[in-house]
Amino acid sequence: MIVLGIETSCDETGIALFDSEHGLLSHALYSQVEVHADYGGVVPELASRDHIRKILPLIEEVFAGAQLNKSDIDAIAYTAGPGLVGALMVGAAVAQSLALVLNIPAIGVHHMEGHLLAPMLEESPPEFPFVALLVSGGHTQLVKVEGIGRYELLGESVDDAAGEAFDKAAKMLGLDYPGGPRIARLAENGDNSRFRFPRPMTDRPGLDFSFSGLKTFTLNTTQKYAKDGVVDEQTKADIAVAFQSAVVDTLTIKCRRALRHAEMKRLVIAGGVSANTALREALEAMVSKEKAEVFYARPEFCTDNGAMIAFAGCQRLVAGQRDDFSLKATPRWPLESLSAID
Repeated sequence: MIVLGIETSCDETGIALFDSEHGLLSHALYSQVEVHADYGGVVPELASRDHIRKILPLIEEVFAGAQLNKSDIDAIAYTAGPGLVGALMVGAAVAQSLALVLNIPAIGVHHMEGHLLAPMLEESPPEFPFVALLVSGGHTQLVKVEGIGRYELLGESVDDAAGEAFDKAAKMLGLDYPGGPRIARLAENGDNSRFRFPRPMTDRPGLDFSFSGLKTFTLNTTQKYAKDGVVDEQTKADIAVAFQSAVVDTLTIKCRRALRHAEMKRLVIAGGVSANTALREALEAMVSKEKAEVFYARPEFCTDNGAMIAFAGCQRLVAGQRDDFSLKATPRWPLESLSAID
């Protein structure tokens, strides 16, 4: 089965073709980072308009890359949520229109399930069951995964997610959007012994996260060391590395707890923050001590992309799942509400 995948949940337009027998055939991605950088975050209306502008050219590019015609595909998968409703509607409308014209099935895919399954695109994919750390945009979740659609939420952020905290901390330091890569780059020049930031909610039992207090601590530290409203570059780097270390340590501690709680030896990390090198190194060191394994997607498939949607959709389509031709756009959609694939 050849599936066209369409991702338009937020600020990246991702298109891909996935073959159930031969794997990923072609993919393309357009990022709206420059569109939203001046605003310090995603502007929903601008995101929707940019998806409209780029989606059809990207579809043509992907078909050309795979040397296929639209008549060669068997189904279409698109992100139906969670995400920005306007952005989701763009992908849903294009997907369902194409499916109707081509007389093929379409299916709405859960964005976070796409991220969760993205490591399956690698040469050495994880086997079920495993614990997954999902760190994407407004989501920070620990999930026990027994199979596709068999998800148990173990813990999540009670306020700011890790990705949101990175963006806000970056803004405090005068860095551009998106904050994660900017903080990581600045942290390379930081002195990690100068500041010690709190590791929130690690001094109590449980698997939930909270990063709002860490954000406030970062703001207070930045203001304390500002002279005439300006923080020198070395102090910015020192704050960046202290902030990143606090997030990384917090996520690592919670992942270790989750593995022990679920009595599992496989950990999957997925989502944009999973591309962070310091986090990967910390998790690899942790699982080594736990005699466990960690899996993640290549960096280009950590952020939003069409390949993960095509793959996730293909699994459900092969299992016989289909949607009708109504437009499905669900801004809020609990991962654990998905149906299981036997």
